[in-house]
Amino acid sequence: MHGQDIWNNCAVRSVVSGVMGCGLGLMMGLLLGALDTRIMQDEMTGKRQFIYQAKSMGRRSWSSEKAFAVMGLVFSAAECVVEKARAKHDTTNTVVVGCITGGALSAKAGPQAACVGCAGFAAFSVSIEKFLDRLD
Repeated sequence: MHGQDIWNNCAVRSVVSGVMGCGLGLMMGLLLGALDTRIMQDEMTGKRQFIYQAKSMGRRSWSSEKAFAVMGLVFSAAECVVEKARAKHDTTNTVVVGCITGGALSAKAGPQAACVGCAGFAAFSVSIEKFLDRLD
C-alpha cells in the first residue's frame, strides 16, 4: 500500500480515529479531573489534596479515553463502510453513521437507550457537519 491508499483502508482509518479519540479523551479527562471541586480544603493537607486530585484526574482520564476511543473507532468504521457501500458522501451517510454510533454506544443500557442514542448522535452529527460546512 502506498501513502494515499492506506487512508482508503477502513481498518486503518478506524484504528487511527480510535487512537486520536483516546488522546482527546485523555485531555478531556485531565481537564475535567482538574476541575473536580469536591475537595474540602479545610479537611485535607496539601499533600493529601494533591494525591486526591491526581487520582481523580487519572480516573476521569481513563474513563474518557475509553469512551472517546470507542466513539472514534465506531464512527470512523461506520462512516467508511457506509461511504463505500453508497459510493458517496452526503447528509444521509451522516445520519446513518451517527445513528449506528449512538446506538452502539448506548446499547448496553437497553433498546430504548439505544434508540435515544441513535437519534441523539445522528442529530448531533448532522449539526456538526452543517456547522463545519458553513466554515468552508
